[in-house]
Amino acid sequence: METSKKILALDSSGLVASVAVVEGNSTYSNLLAEYTVNYKKTHSQTLLPMLDEIANMTELDLTTIDAIAIAAGPGSFTGLRIGSATAKGLGLALKKPLISIPTVDALAYNLYGTDRLICPIMDARRNQVYTGIYEFRGNTMEVLEPQMAVDIEVIAEKLCERQRDVIFLGDGVPVFKDKLCNGLMDKLHDCGKEFYFAPAHVNKQRAGAVGALALRYLEEGKTETAEEHQPEYLRMAQAERERAEKLAKGEGTC
Repeated sequence: METSKKILALDSSGLVASVAVVEGNSTYSNLLAEYTVNYKKTHSQTLLPMLDEIANMTELDLTTIDAIAIAAGPGSFTGLRIGSATAKGLGLALKKPLISIPTVDALAYNLYGTDRLICPIMDARRNQVYTGIYEFRGNTMEVLEPQMAVDIEVIAEKLCERQRDVIFLGDGVPVFKDKLCNGLMDKLHDCGKEFYFAPAHVNKQRAGAVGALALRYLEEGKTETAEEHQPEYLRMAQAERERAEKLAKGEGTC
């Protein structure tokens, strides 16, 4: 019989802040509690109070958890830093391992069991998205295109090449919905395929999905120490890009 584990999961990679407690194993898991807010609040103001509320409501002794799962990126640079700092602090204080979950993978896991291609889209600014392509084969989520930062046209072309029905989700959908509808719809229709948008209860980041996926990672030994953990940005922050551009042009040097 598989051993049941308890995971504290955090996601502050985008506009959504989410905290959850998940227990179980890769075969069966149970969501004990989830607190998700999709509102214009600073994650530094919300994440710890949300964690406190969940711990109080479920009478959770944090020393009893087996690991801390964090949506490690990509996403908002500020959000990732807040989430990672919170996870690292908890890991050090509780002496628990961390589990880094790719943000886009966790988003895709919201649609567990669908027979369509899954394409999460997070707004990365500058006409780019953080995205990937996934599918479920039985109980396993397969990564067909690993998470990446690309122009929206690039991922649309990759989807057209696969000629499959596809479902989109993520905070990038309202930003790029018109482009997808205008550019992708005709191409998919030409090969007899359709695309869809995930409904409200599963179309944004959820710590519950981070925790459920983390149970699989834990069984596979994919953990790290708090000291080892680093966010996965996929690309430089705007300030770093501007500095690199100036250095390349010979500006800003002594």
